[in-house]
Amino acid sequence: MQCRDNARPNLMKQEQNDRLLRALRRRETDCTPVWIMRQAGRYLPEYRAARARAGDFLTLCKTPELACEVTLQPLRRFSLDAAILFSDILTIPDAMGLGLSIEEGAGPRFARPLRSHSDIEKLPQIEPAEDLAYVMRAARLVRRELGGHAPLIGFGGSPWTLAAYMVEGGGSRDFRRAKGLLHSRPDSAHLLLEKLSAALAAYLAAQAEAGAQALMIFDTWGGQLSTADYVEFSRDYLRRVIAALKADPAAAKTPLVVFTKGGGNWLELIADTGCDAVGLDWSVPIGEARRRIGGRVALQGNLDPALLHAPREKIESEARRILAEFGDGPGHVFNLGHGIDPNTDPDKVAHLVDVVHRLSGF
Repeated sequence: MQCRDNARPNLMKQEQNDRLLRALRRRETDCTPVWIMRQAGRYLPEYRAARARAGDFLTLCKTPELACEVTLQPLRRFSLDAAILFSDILTIPDAMGLGLSIEEGAGPRFARPLRSHSDIEKLPQIEPAEDLAYVMRAARLVRRELGGHAPLIGFGGSPWTLAAYMVEGGGSRDFRRAKGLLHSRPDSAHLLLEKLSAALAAYLAAQAEAGAQALMIFDTWGGQLSTADYVEFSRDYLRRVIAALKADPAAAKTPLVVFTKGGGNWLELIADTGCDAVGLDWSVPIGEARRRIGGRVALQGNLDPALLHAPREKIESEARRILAEFGDGPGHVFNLGHGIDPNTDPDKVAHLVDVVHRLSGF
């Protein structure tokens, strides 16, 4: 697989592996599909080499050939059932002009965080096909190179999660500024979330048009909110985004996963967003989640990433437990409960993927 933009495109073959897409639609599969959040990343030596060539993380994201290469790296190593486009959830605020930088060990920072209602009013409306063209080029390259070997997942950050970063100016332990905005200036918060919802819906639809066959919304900081605030400032805007996608010709039939980290108390609320699948962290047993919402949506999850540092026997026993707790029937995508730890041994990942396929196969 060579990710060259000037290479002659391969004719798209009939899908050779559609386990993920069938599971997200709650259809029967020959075994449980598995992919891993942050599967293209620092735990792989080939990723570290690609990042060194790029010079920095954002250059890696914004160079379609390199983003394609990194997206495909884990599929060359492991029998994964999906590729997820290598990008970042903060592409939208970056395109809005906030001046994103990402430093090793320091996380994301915005040079121009939102500090007033006027700042929010001035945020431009973005055109994903133009302002985020590098993402679409990478998606087209990856889809061509996959050739049906596995489906491609596109993604974005939830409106609340993007807003939290934009108001804080970066990551935070408590998101004091962002949460304070919800109560001191709810009008400002709603204006920001409305703008971000429109941008996210357009962005995800553009990824689907560029070749993404499934979509995922990462509501990374939803769990920071109270239940009432979650409903008003996160869940309701997720519903707005998903309704727009279901009405968009490019994305209407593209299955969509919503993952709220720390959202175990709100599974019913998340399922009510209109999504096709709910991503689970490791705090809720998957059997309980299936009893609560499994009749409405597929479930994705939910091994604790720390288990990949355990002996192989423990990894296998935990995978067996999760598969048994989900039980028979369609609608399960095996994944971690959050992103893979950068210090994980790739051989442990290979073992997990093989174990899930072996234990769940007919």
